[in-house]
Amino acid sequence: MPKTDLKRELKQLYTASARKPAFVDVPKLKYLMIDGSGDPNGAPGIQGAMEALYSVAYTMKFALKLGPEKLDWTVMPPEGLWWTGDGGPIDEKNKANWRWTLLMVIPDFVTAAMLRQNIKAVKEKKGFARVDDVRLGSWREGKAVQMMHIGPYSEVGIAIEKMLEFAAEDGYAAAGKHHEIYFSDPRRTKPEKLKTLVREPVKKAGR
Repeated sequence: MPKTDLKRELKQLYTASARKPAFVDVPKLKYLMIDGSGDPNGAPGIQGAMEALYSVAYTMKFALKLGPEKLDWTVMPPEGLWWTGDGGPIDEKNKANWRWTLLMVIPDFVTAAMLRQNIKAVKEKKGFARVDDVRLGSWREGKAVQMMHIGPYSEVGIAIEKMLEFAAEDGYAAAGKHHEIYFSDPRRTKPEKLKTLVREPVKKAGR
């Protein structure tokens, strides 16, 4: 079976200009997900959650590629959904109240049984504390505005402001969880060179 190239199939959702926002329509997609809360800069669980997500994704990829199924796909970059405990938009002054879900797009052929089998394999080999919290889910984001942010995570708000101004020109307002897609490893990349796709779901203002 040929390799499923998600980066090519979903190219319009994983490429964006760093100069000008653009609208996209995000269809229903299948994800690996893991949930958490608190300031991402100090929350002890977020690093463990990211390690668990990556470990499950790569373990499952190679197990299916080498197994009788002969299934293979491009592992996608990790993503984050961010909101506050009361369901509102994120507040930079109160990060302790943030809620988040780390996620990663996977092919439709991945099943719950495959996930369970590979979580077991990860636990036997590596024992990441949060690996049992990785779950399978689907989500449709719908109409959204996005652009690429180059720079520190702390300056993502600059991109958000540009995006919402752009959306407002067409009569749209923010309508959901703040969304980021991470193309750089912060352990190996200088803050000023971090590459993050920033996305905000929107709806017609007043609806």
